[in-house]
This record gives sequence, C-alpha cells and structure tokens, in this order.
Amino acid sequence: MRAISSAAGGMLRARLRGAARVRGGGEGAGRWTTPGHEERPKGYLFNRPPPPPGESRTWEDWELPCYVTSFLTVVILGVGLNAKPDLTIETWAHEKALERLQQQELAAAEAQAE
Repeated sequence: MRAISSAAGGMLRARLRGAARVRGGGEGAGRWTTPGHEERPKGYLFNRPPPPPGESRTWEDWELPCYVTSFLTVVILGVGLNAKPDLTIETWAHEKALERLQQQELAAAEAQAE
C-alpha cells in the first residue's frame, strides 16, 4: 500500500512541476518565449496601423449590425428586467402579513365600538 501511495505521489509531483512553471522562467523555452515571437508588441490593436491624419477608419461589414444588435439587447433587457413582476417569497409574505395586520386592526376597532 505504501509503495502505491509513494508512486502516486511521485506521478502527481511530476505533473504539478510542469504546471507550476512561472511564465518566462523555468526550464527551456516556454509557449511565449519560443523563437519567432516578437520582443515587443507593435502597439496597434489587432495589428492594424491607424489611418493617416485626416482620414477616418472604414467600418467592416459586421460592425453596424453587431453594434445595433448589442444596443437593442441592452435596452430590451434593461426595460424588460425592470418591468417584471416581483414574485419573490419575501414580497408575498410581506403582503400577507400586512393583510393580517389590517384584519386584526379591523377586529380590534369593531371590539372597541361595541
């Protein structure tokens, strides 16, 4: 039994040793430090240089439908989630407690009137 646990512990340590490697450190070349990668990024988003001064960027075909759909989704969800009825158990219990208090007050008022 002891031999099995020590063998399992050794296998676990071997697997965790590779996973615990620090980025840029450890033994050998890592995923991000292999030859062929740039030393520093160019600084442009999606590697696209900005347009020349005085020109505006042209939109891709997918951008307008994506932006319109995203905006409408936010508006519909915002209105819809704010307008939904409150069906929580706490709200129901609060309403029932208020009804019972009103009934008790009415019963007490009738008892005093008699």
